[in-house]
Amino acid sequence: MLHLTKVGYGAQSLEEVMGWFANREPEYHHVTRYKPKRAEEIAGQGSLFWIVKHRLVARTPILRFEEAEGGKCAIVLDTRMVPVIPSPKRAHQGWRYLEATDAPSDAFGGDLAELPLALAGELRVLGLV
Repeated sequence: MLHLTKVGYGAQSLEEVMGWFANREPEYHHVTRYKPKRAEEIAGQGSLFWIVKHRLVARTPILRFEEAEGGKCAIVLDTRMVPVIPSPKRAHQGWRYLEATDAPSDAFGGDLAELPLALAGELRVLGLV
């Protein structure tokens, strides 16, 4: 499985990125200049992982790719935002591919769900979770 990464430009927190999707149902069209060459590997299976402050913090499932106005591409996203265990990731322009083996896990469930995401990320970096 293959994913994409994207910088949440201007966002200072996971909550701010989540707010972008709060009142959009059931899909969001994120328009980009070019369609990913590996779109078939991503559509309906992969996610768009959001980078905030040099960390992957959440993912949004990618439903499909569509042609958009002006020859551009629309990445059609589910409006569900799934927090992930924060993982370091350098900022970049546009989107980049992310192999499933390198993607962070969804945030904890059960009793560990109460941990702040920043703390959970530090524990992961230290190899404690």
